[in-house]
Amino acid sequence: MKVLHVITGLATGGAEQQLRALLPHMSARCEVAALTGLGMVAEAIKEMGIPVHRLDMRGNRDLRAVGRLARLMRAGRYEVVHTHLYRACVYGRLAARLANVPAIVATEHSIGHEQIEGRRITMPIRQLYLASELLGHATVAVSPTVADRLTAWGIPRSRIVVIANGIDSAAFGYDPRLREQTRARLGLPMDAFVVGGVGRLEPGKRFDLLVEAMKGLEEAVLLLVGTGSVRQRLEDLTRALGVERRVVFAGESADMRAMLSAMDVLAAPSQEETFGLAVVEALAAGLPVLYDTCPAIDDLPCDAAPGARRVAQGGLGAEIRALAAERPARLAPPGAVRLYDIRHQADQLEALYRRLLGAGANEE
Repeated sequence: MKVLHVITGLATGGAEQQLRALLPHMSARCEVAALTGLGMVAEAIKEMGIPVHRLDMRGNRDLRAVGRLARLMRAGRYEVVHTHLYRACVYGRLAARLANVPAIVATEHSIGHEQIEGRRITMPIRQLYLASELLGHATVAVSPTVADRLTAWGIPRSRIVVIANGIDSAAFGYDPRLREQTRARLGLPMDAFVVGGVGRLEPGKRFDLLVEAMKGLEEAVLLLVGTGSVRQRLEDLTRALGVERRVVFAGESADMRAMLSAMDVLAAPSQEETFGLAVVEALAAGLPVLYDTCPAIDDLPCDAAPGARRVAQGGLGAEIRALAAERPARLAPPGAVRLYDIRHQADQLEALYRRLLGAGANEE
């Protein structure tokens, strides 16, 4: 089975990292096409020996990308096209139809209540998504919460398949040696209480709340891992609050295990999460987690992730302060981590591919 994964870009984001982690566990022959720029994730995928195609799409209205993508699909004779993220889903499903690809699957990673991929959901955005969804054969929701949101948009439940994101828990296990090395490299004091924030530096992630929390936490340091459009705004905020010496912007990282090992708690204040991959990775690293919204945890029984605690916006600083005083020991990965084993995700996706290909053969 030959599969082309189409994604908007390959910078360091949750969907991009999820695709990178998934590919080694798939038995199908996989290739990747990125509509826009490449990045650290693309290099990691190439190092696995997986071909990465760059479409050089210029803006949301570059319709020429559809033709380039359709030609790539015809030349590659892919049996399955699997799209990821809004723009790739819209353009990729259309191109796959034009190329007569037998099975077209899309994974919805980022639909929130009010935003999709950090953009406000408008009626045209919603209508375009619904029109393109009809061009595919199945839409994968990464959590029951996402499935509910898609249904509320008007997508028939019969077209939605819930397949949760996954992680390779061994890849995030706590390493005290990495902790020391990473803190030394980033200039973090060995005895500091390090609060971590992981993800794109975009408004919806609300990392400004973590910067503001540092104002009353002289014993804590904030480590932000990721890049994005609000980095300069966050840096300005650190100076305005006088905490610039206690906030470290690490940028993109190819070694999340090292970053998580360097932290003492992960804080995830976003209200627009569709899964919460960083939360599950942090739990695998034995970290306590403070979060606002995380379907990966909220959709499970309350005892599945004892290390994760939901915190209202106004209580974040107090919770961090309490943990800084307590200095909790590293935790054993909870049951939630085992539930999200990436091998299970790969098996479910390939079973879906086979089912769709079988259905197409029966129709013929």
